[in-house]
Amino acid sequence: MSEGKVRVRFAPSPTGPLHIGGVRTALYNYLFARQHGGELVFRIEDTDSQRFVPGAEEYILESFKWLGIRFDEGVSFGGKHGPYRQSERRDIYKEYVGKLLDTGKAYIAFDTPEELEAKRKEIENFQYDSHTRGRMRNSLTLPKEEVEGLIEDGQQYVVRFKIDAGQEIHVNDMIRGDVRVKSDILDDKVLYKSADELPTYHLANIVDDHLMEITHVIRGEEWLPSAPLHVLLYRAFGWEDTMPQFAHLPLLLKPEGKGKLSKRDGDRLGFPVFPLEWHDPKTEEVSSGYRESGYFPEAVVNFLALLGWNPGTEQELFSLDELVEAFDITKCSKSGAKFDYQKGIWFNHEYILSKNDDEIARLFAPIVANNGVDATMEQITAVVHLMKDRVSFVKELWDLCSFFFIAPTEYDAKTVKKRWKDYSAKQMTELAEVLEEIDDFSIEGQEPIVMKWVEEKEYKLGDIMNAFRLALVGIGKGPGMFDISAFLGKEETLRRLHAAIAALG
Repeated sequence: MSEGKVRVRFAPSPTGPLHIGGVRTALYNYLFARQHGGELVFRIEDTDSQRFVPGAEEYILESFKWLGIRFDEGVSFGGKHGPYRQSERRDIYKEYVGKLLDTGKAYIAFDTPEELEAKRKEIENFQYDSHTRGRMRNSLTLPKEEVEGLIEDGQQYVVRFKIDAGQEIHVNDMIRGDVRVKSDILDDKVLYKSADELPTYHLANIVDDHLMEITHVIRGEEWLPSAPLHVLLYRAFGWEDTMPQFAHLPLLLKPEGKGKLSKRDGDRLGFPVFPLEWHDPKTEEVSSGYRESGYFPEAVVNFLALLGWNPGTEQELFSLDELVEAFDITKCSKSGAKFDYQKGIWFNHEYILSKNDDEIARLFAPIVANNGVDATMEQITAVVHLMKDRVSFVKELWDLCSFFFIAPTEYDAKTVKKRWKDYSAKQMTELAEVLEEIDDFSIEGQEPIVMKWVEEKEYKLGDIMNAFRLALVGIGKGPGMFDISAFLGKEETLRRLHAAIAALG
């Protein structure tokens, strides 16, 4: 590994929307890079042209822009190690395939899919390796002239990595420690295909990581089985001194049951698994996103950071800068992290509470306007101040507090039956007369006068306040009654009181 600056990379494939597990991988790379004063590279793995989806690359970039995860170089960011799309690096890969062939570390194989299938039927648990390659059609078994002739005739082939049996491969993993694997269980992986003149993931990533001076490879646990092969490839090229350190992150698991988190889990339980809403260009299916669902990007980042890692303290709320300072990749869990989507909702609620009323009001104002209400920012901010502690998402505010802006036209039947007594109309008529005489209609101006009246009349406070609430709100919920009446003002409060008396009798 290089002794220079820490350099990490995130290298998604443009085959669809960015899964939330990929977001966490990118986040951990970002935290690690920033913590060590290093650099984060954005690379696109698009060697599989069959799976390319239009718009996916732009979607991935927009996701990170929304989340506040910034890259230092790469696709759309520039840098001295480009190009950063693998499809634009064909000639580079061909050169390194040639080096492996020239040194006998790789060989050319002509076996057709039909021939491979026949071998699988003939040999139980067949894999193309040191034990079987001698019985296959490749440059190790065919005369040199025949190999050259087949290539000249346009016969399609693959280049396979030659893995010798009897080796013990050590993978130094920052999370899992020393991982040891016997080379006998590895097959001779395909590194290059003549059909599209492109490398496979294994070769492209090793070459790119080396040429882009990547010092640490932080990726998902699903890539752990590939790590021994990558160690051998570094050795084959003579790059042991610049081999990066690996860290394989724990999987994100289903909220319920066993297995890896999938889109189906989100669809079934009603939570997003993508950062932004995704419109599939092939199926036209629309998948929900965290942004469109009303999550704050800071809440999503905070939530994901603690899935598979914790700081070892009671602290749960972290800014991005605080995460950079606290993050320790060696303390990541080895076992999978259950995706507790309810915790994600809790984080969003906490971020609503932590933001000032003006900021929430700016987000709520368009919702108020879309409901046909012409309210001032001062009014909207006042409502937010009273109600934001009751919601997890800004969009939930309207259903809870529309009564501040729109008078009830009907009254909840269950609440009427329970709270509107035979004598409520008489008491509310008296209350209206008391309120009519109050000049200072602030909370401080109303409350002592009304409470004194209740006491003098020997009325039950609960009867008065429950009927008062029903009259002003239309249901038995909401903040303190004097908060509501002070916001509405004398004229609107009295109008609603008289309307309820007339309607409910």
